[in-house]
Amino acid sequence: MSTSLASVIDHTLLRPDASAIEIDKLCSEALEHRFAAVCVNGAWVRRCAQALNGSGIAVCAVAGFPLGAMTTAAKEFEIRCALEDGAREIDMVLNVGALKSGDHALVRDELEKLARLCHARGALLKVILETALLTEPEKVVACGLAHAARADFVKTSTGFAKSGATVHDVALMRRSVGPAMGIKASGGVRDEQTARALLAAGATRLGTSASVAIVAASRG
Repeated sequence: MSTSLASVIDHTLLRPDASAIEIDKLCSEALEHRFAAVCVNGAWVRRCAQALNGSGIAVCAVAGFPLGAMTTAAKEFEIRCALEDGAREIDMVLNVGALKSGDHALVRDELEKLARLCHARGALLKVILETALLTEPEKVVACGLAHAARADFVKTSTGFAKSGATVHDVALMRRSVGPAMGIKASGGVRDEQTARALLAAGATRLGTSASVAIVAASRG
């Protein structure tokens, strides 16, 4: 049971004050528990890629994080750097302001460009919607744009907004993107009960810094 749960968790450390020792511990825990990936800020990607080389555990880098309010060119540069350093998954925050302004063409074009960039390098693109800032219709539109852009996942949250993943939002996202696209639930995933409820609602990946505690509870 614990192995199955660990295999869908992105073991996450995105605090701005995270130290090299903490990043090394993150990688060691990922190796011990066989998490799907470690999720880190771009400055730590190369270190994680070296620590996890040959393990089958992916390095996931955030981009446009946590606001999403930078230019497409800036996000593209950040993603290129992360891919060159060894990232194989990118969690990128969409342009929330553009979405809320109704500029769907800008959002779609950005997602298409960044998805092509990731796929050309054999990497996955997860699009962070920041659901706490969106209305329900906006969540549906964002899911549709990410799906049309051929992104690999939609993701609920950065963990830096006023709230994170909810069962309701994950179920809405699953209805919006259909059965095949990945959904990552993150933000406030602190215990096994919450983790399993989000998976039951349609999530296929979980992002959490409480990974070790969640897996330990599932063993118990």
